[in-house]
Amino acid sequence: MNLQQARIEHLCLQLGLQALPHCWPDIAQRTLQQEGTYADFMEYLLQAEWEAKMERTKSMLLQFGGLPSIKTLESYDFNFASGVPKGLVQELGSLSFIARSENVVFLGPSGVGKTHLAIALGYRAIMAGIKTRFIAAADLMLQLATAKHQGKLTSYLQRVVHAPRLLIIDEIGYLPFGRDEANLFFNVIAKRYEKGSLILTSNLPFSQWARAFDNDTTLTAALLDRLLHHCHIAVMSGESYRLKDKKKIGIAPVVTNP
Repeated sequence: MNLQQARIEHLCLQLGLQALPHCWPDIAQRTLQQEGTYADFMEYLLQAEWEAKMERTKSMLLQFGGLPSIKTLESYDFNFASGVPKGLVQELGSLSFIARSENVVFLGPSGVGKTHLAIALGYRAIMAGIKTRFIAAADLMLQLATAKHQGKLTSYLQRVVHAPRLLIIDEIGYLPFGRDEANLFFNVIAKRYEKGSLILTSNLPFSQWARAFDNDTTLTAALLDRLLHHCHIAVMSGESYRLKDKKKIGIAPVVTNP
């Protein structure tokens, strides 16, 4: 590296331009070979820096998002799960519901792909530069209770509940909440009402949600009133995708009614 290159690299770093110190020589050479103008050279430089910045942003958003795995809408098997509203899912894939601060609820039995679709929409949002957070309902309740006990509830709500434009809460109803937990969860829904989008998944129909919230029908009604005011609801049916191969060879667990 000659002295001029060193000065250029230093100035780029001072300006926060992280890609330019490494890519400008190749871009300069390519522009000369193509007989490009000075304006072409400048445009190529800025484009390279912008693309690098977007990749860094996506990486940070992906880390913040807490997705348990990477899923895509394209990899979802619509042929296996019956009752999955493909048209609605494709519409949600445009992410326009986030711009309108609308919610999405996936309802259905275990294994039909509720979490897959929630993660896939979250991943697509992150790739579009939208701040997203994924968390299981049980983990959210534990963290909320801990933050409240430590006197840090306000800061936790700001960081985890308010900050994301899209908040995904998985598995509502798998574990019942106590009275304090139910009140905390209602606070989450109320704080985001018409301010940010939610995606929720649950194995319970809405008529049974009170069971998950300490059988408090008043709180549940108020919660659903806010959640469903601007909401897309996908009621899914079918057998468990995770058990399909076991059923083929006859080793799937047998469920009997008591």
